[in-house]
Amino acid sequence: MGIKNKFKQISGAGYFLIGILIVYLILFFIRQDLFFSSINFFYNIILKIIPVFILVFILMTITNYFITPKFVIKHLKEKGIKKWVFVIIGGVLSTGPIYMWYPFLADLKNKGLNYGLIACFLYNRAIKISLLPLAIIYFTWQYILVLSFVMIFISIIQGIIINKLMDNK
Repeated sequence: MGIKNKFKQISGAGYFLIGILIVYLILFFIRQDLFFSSINFFYNIILKIIPVFILVFILMTITNYFITPKFVIKHLKEKGIKKWVFVIIGGVLSTGPIYMWYPFLADLKNKGLNYGLIACFLYNRAIKISLLPLAIIYFTWQYILVLSFVMIFISIIQGIIINKLMDNK
């Protein structure tokens, strides 16, 4: 296998990593103080977020094991506020690319799920548990908590408005 074929196998992320490593190598020879300061900053951030990432990984593994499509369909047949709470939690816990959820949501729509609940689910996908540790480091836990509650509250309002608008059609 030639060197050209090996370069074709490297993804864009691989090129980005190689570029960053080259920048750090150059920085090591030009400004070692800045290099070690950057490495120290990286090390401190990793120490702060690793325990939270482990907890998030455990929670995501447990939810992926126990929350199956049958479980979701069963709970979406609930009446009143329980359905909204379930959709909010489902949106927050959902993982993967959004386009993978469209067929499942369309199937749920065909089984009676209304547009407001679908909108609420999609809106709450913006709250990502796996990104919360990093957000808390850059902002504060109080800010992230308030932001999350506001997003959840607005998602409900958005869902109600969408239901009203879609009923008028």
